[in-house]
Amino acid sequence: MRCDLGGKVSLVTGAARGIGQAIADRLAANGSRVVYTDVDGDGAERAAGLTPGARALRLDVADAEQVDAVVRRVVEDCGRLDVLVNNAGVNTLAHRVTIDEFPREEWDRILAVDLTGVYLVSRAVGRVMRAQGSGRIINIASIAGLVPLRLQCAYIAAKAGVVNLTRAMALELGPHGILVNGIAPGSTLSEGTKRLFYAEGGLFHASVQRMLDHVPLGRPATTDEIAVAALFLADPENSYMNGHVLTVDGGWTAGYTREF
Repeated sequence: MRCDLGGKVSLVTGAARGIGQAIADRLAANGSRVVYTDVDGDGAERAAGLTPGARALRLDVADAEQVDAVVRRVVEDCGRLDVLVNNAGVNTLAHRVTIDEFPREEWDRILAVDLTGVYLVSRAVGRVMRAQGSGRIINIASIAGLVPLRLQCAYIAAKAGVVNLTRAMALELGPHGILVNGIAPGSTLSEGTKRLFYAEGGLFHASVQRMLDHVPLGRPATTDEIAVAALFLADPENSYMNGHVLTVDGGWTAGYTREF
């Protein structure tokens, strides 16, 4: 897929690797000037270094002062900010337990990044986009925010929050020329899911086929397949989609696949 993002400035959070890097790469390949941000500043530098004209900044989305400073710097250096992709997110491996055993500190850590971080970055960027009268905000949610999974209560709550935050933002910012949409990826082949499912010795490797049996396409997504969806939402010609959460899951949430 190709579109014309020439003259556009994009900021992607969590862009050091995985889905975030793939999205940032796609935006840059279609003409946007992209700022790769990540709490892993060195990782963001490495990712941006592969893309001519891109730059990298360290950003902890849970730190309100740092968020405001980074957004301010991007606008000072680039003059505008046209596309925001809220991709930064965390989950837990050590605490796959029921809610009665789920540690409060893990709940706070996950919500701070996965939900409050989206709010903080969107708040800062929303001010810029309102002033210029245009913009696109793309929030990366999850199918887990649409159909809850077991033993991930904090992640589920955060991603469900992102789904309705996306809709609320669309109502509030749409009248100012800002389109706000989301993407709900299914299982995606990234470094994290390799460690969990797809690599030999992965924590849940023994269960991976049972999981994929419920995906009509029978495989996980690639990070670039999620990036294509983000590019579609950023495309200037896609000018009337607002408040939508685009599910990219190979059909996982279409229904329960069974033979009886």
